[in-house]
Amino acid sequence: MKTSIIGFPRIGEKRELKFACEKYFKGTISSDELQKVASDIRSFGWKKQNENGIDFIPSNDFSFYDNMLDTAVMLGCIPERYKNLNLSELDTYFAMAHGYQGEKGDVKALAMKKWFNTNYHYIVPEIDAKTKFSCDIEKSKPVVEFLEAKKEGFDTVPYLIGPYTFLHLVHYFDNKNSHDFISEAIAIYVKIIKSLCEKGAEWISLAEPALVFDMDNREVAYFKSFYSEFLYEIRSVCGIKILLQTYFGDIRNVYKEVYSLGFDAIGLDFYEGKETAKIVNDSFPQNTKLFAGIVCGKNIWRNDYSKTQNTINEIAKKISLENIVINTSCSLLHVPYTTKNETKLDSEKVKYLSFAEEKLEEIRNLSDLFNGNIDGKNSLENNQKLFATQRTIPNQEVKNKLLNLKESDFERLPSFAEREAIQKKEFALPLFPTTTIGSFPQTADVRANRAAFKKGSISLDEYKKFNKEKIAQCIKLQEELGLDVLVHGEFERNDMVEYFGDHLCGYIFTENGWVQSYGTRCVKPPVIWGDVSRKESITVEWSTFAQSCTKKPVKGMLTGPVTILNWSFPREDLSLKDKVYQIALAMKDEVLDLEKNGIRIIQIDEAALREKLPLRKTDWHSCYLDWAIPSFRILHAHVKPQTQIHTHMCYSEFGDIIKDIDNMDADVITFEASRSDLSILDDLNKASFRTEVGPGVYDIHSPRVPSVEEIKSALEKMVKKIDTLKLWVNPDCGLKTRGDVETKAALQNLVEATVEIRKEYIKK
Repeated sequence: MKTSIIGFPRIGEKRELKFACEKYFKGTISSDELQKVASDIRSFGWKKQNENGIDFIPSNDFSFYDNMLDTAVMLGCIPERYKNLNLSELDTYFAMAHGYQGEKGDVKALAMKKWFNTNYHYIVPEIDAKTKFSCDIEKSKPVVEFLEAKKEGFDTVPYLIGPYTFLHLVHYFDNKNSHDFISEAIAIYVKIIKSLCEKGAEWISLAEPALVFDMDNREVAYFKSFYSEFLYEIRSVCGIKILLQTYFGDIRNVYKEVYSLGFDAIGLDFYEGKETAKIVNDSFPQNTKLFAGIVCGKNIWRNDYSKTQNTINEIAKKISLENIVINTSCSLLHVPYTTKNETKLDSEKVKYLSFAEEKLEEIRNLSDLFNGNIDGKNSLENNQKLFATQRTIPNQEVKNKLLNLKESDFERLPSFAEREAIQKKEFALPLFPTTTIGSFPQTADVRANRAAFKKGSISLDEYKKFNKEKIAQCIKLQEELGLDVLVHGEFERNDMVEYFGDHLCGYIFTENGWVQSYGTRCVKPPVIWGDVSRKESITVEWSTFAQSCTKKPVKGMLTGPVTILNWSFPREDLSLKDKVYQIALAMKDEVLDLEKNGIRIIQIDEAALREKLPLRKTDWHSCYLDWAIPSFRILHAHVKPQTQIHTHMCYSEFGDIIKDIDNMDADVITFEASRSDLSILDDLNKASFRTEVGPGVYDIHSPRVPSVEEIKSALEKMVKKIDTLKLWVNPDCGLKTRGDVETKAALQNLVEATVEIRKEYIKK
């Protein structure tokens, strides 16, 4: 039985790509030096896969930033504003990813959205009436990286995001749509595939995850017509074998059409695809290989070989074993590199974990098992012993709290309208109150202080003294800038989820479990090991100190239960609902402690609310929203009407669940909005959104500083569609990734623009 993976992590075993890119942005290394780091990372991945006997090794899964952006560049879909900068190809690429501000111009970055139901973000390409697809085939990334692998002795399967998914996810302007660009896209894809075939590629992998969305009859017919033409064109010029690869769910609406198109192989997800087993049993085409996604690419737990063996045996009733390829459920970019770097974590716990390298080993073990090798039998016995042990002991107190939840624990009184009136009087804030989302720059001295305390080289008192000095400086800066509602800056926090996980029972932590969120941004998700509860107050000391430094209100800053769940690696032996309710009950105690200690505004971030929203709308409520929204209400159901509850959401499309968001019953909600050109305004207006709202006025993930005029223009758009008494002014997100100088300049412009707009509307 042969083996495959869909993609390998590309940040480097020790985040080498992140650090090299950041050095390149600062001008301390050359583009050649950056390319050398990238080449080494690719080579490392190919070698690891080869060592573990992977038969179908992917190439072109690497990216400096994102594969959707790579595909846009491959097709020549580069908006004119980036071409006009006259930068190098690499710098133009990075300008599209995170904007550019310099002597050659000033442009914002392309929009960024969540990649399906993951915490990874993709760059949203743009296509308009001026877009002309073009490609230098021999210099295209798929061809170059295939040849690079071949030179090193690896015969790889070039991986491309398929044209259907690419055109499905693009942002169109000038009344254009995907139908307008089918022929141009097909022409370039065919030329690239032909070139790859001529250079020795035997297989090509076309990733079409968009097929796991709900598809109506018209969309299904469109896909079949699209691919019939596409496959005809490929086969008219070369004899390469074609793998259609899907992931993040099942293809229940289109599987019959997929089966009929004559692919040489079809990749299906058995981890998240609820109906995958069913559709495989329904006339899977003979002599077609099934790339069976049975090793999870999204979570970090060991594969249960006995269960997987049963799954494969069921598949083998319909498909011969020689036509089954053991595959990952999705790319391994969503998991860390290897558990070998976890030197501080209890070795008994590490046994249960599986990162990218370990998943390669699991695939090999499963292959050995079905190929009758003795190593496979031994690995099965060891795996069965592991799963026969009890991993964790249940917490009965936590379980009782879940059982005792009642209706009043989900309902805040008095009503929103009554609370709004009370809070207007309580805070007496000016029109268009200004604030930030929470964090301030995590500068080198902040990180050094935290690292020194963790290593034990400074005392707890020294650690706290430094942080309180930074908080006092942060409060002073915000007062000088003229912000209305302040934050303490979060200098004590490494990450908005890891920090809270570190203070909750039921979590364990890795040293090097880094995964890519977007570009050079990496996160280290904590692991939910057992039942979750709060040990003691977490944020009260920092928030009350910050409040003592000013007469202006300071927000208490918390992370919400859905985001804590979605940005952790969750246990798989408990329902999502029970997991999130456990976290909500723990964080509810923190909310009440903040209120009891005089914090009058509390922000509970739910940045990842949409992240685990099922990709099929039919599952939205029953499988997610019916417990995700109530979990937030648990936190604030028992606070006083004078206490103002804020939340924040970013980098997702919220329009189609905007009414559900309103039902969270927060008092103020801030949204990422600038990268999506304030498109959320129409959604808010259409839904008669009752909650006070702060759509972000500038993108904090770009180093560029927005001008006063730019921010004022955004505010002018907002006041046309949002009640002026409900509008707040804030950046898109927290400022931890930015520098001090750009942060101060941007916030100065934000306040100045707000003051100008405020004067105009006070006159009215």
